[in-house]
Amino acid sequence: MIIHSLFDSISPLAGADMPSTALGMALGLGLDPTGSLRPARVGVRDIAAALREGHATFRATIALSMTCAAFFALVGAALFLTLEWLSIAPLSVSAAGGFVLIGPTILAGFFAIADRHDGGVRPTLAEVSRGFRNMPRGGWVVSFVCALLLLIWFTDAGTLYGFMVAHAPRGFRELLRGDSDVLIFLGFSALMGAGLAFILYCVTAFSIPLIHDHRANLVSAVVASVRAVFGRFPVMICWGLLIAGVMLLSAWLLPLLLYSLPTMAYASRAFYRRVFPPD
Repeated sequence: MIIHSLFDSISPLAGADMPSTALGMALGLGLDPTGSLRPARVGVRDIAAALREGHATFRATIALSMTCAAFFALVGAALFLTLEWLSIAPLSVSAAGGFVLIGPTILAGFFAIADRHDGGVRPTLAEVSRGFRNMPRGGWVVSFVCALLLLIWFTDAGTLYGFMVAHAPRGFRELLRGDSDVLIFLGFSALMGAGLAFILYCVTAFSIPLIHDHRANLVSAVVASVRAVFGRFPVMICWGLLIAGVMLLSAWLLPLLLYSLPTMAYASRAFYRRVFPPD
């Protein structure tokens, strides 16, 4: 099972109070580690409402939101320039996919901005730092899993590129030309990335916000997240594909990231609160 495999790999990091054996014992005894965390019924209308709320929060915090997003846009631009300089531009698609994998780790900062805004207080850059500092340990463990899967993804994509494309220098001009070996590489790497992204989506879709809001520990948050994804599978797949598509496009067209990154972060928070309404 996804849940057991995850906790077998991260339980040494989570500490003695969160071992995978505790999860196995709870499930084996018929106990529910998620307690009262029951996903509500949601539909496409909830996705649309979450997007509207995300856009509204972005507009209300536009200067701070764009400042935070600009940092990631600059990192992406530096990475793309490096790939062009090394003549391995096809890996830029893999790098854009990697941003989808690492995305959940940066939500804490945007959640902190939204929390302050909802509380009627004008958020500042200090709130972003405070959001990360106040993230419970379980959130950092999930972030480590994201980073680990990102490393696996880059290693696999680099290996595949070395076998299929690296025999000749390829800049962005050659990438846009669409040579057959490049297209085959992109196809196979997309299949590999989709598998990793789905696993990570199941685990992090709602665990990060649940942990951030101190409504669950690591075990119960991950179990609740996986349960929500499979319990409302058609809607959750639509939401996941929407996030992935927007982030992939924005990672390629970096100026879009200034709007899409904070807006989708705020929309994710809004959608989470529809799936797990506050008490």
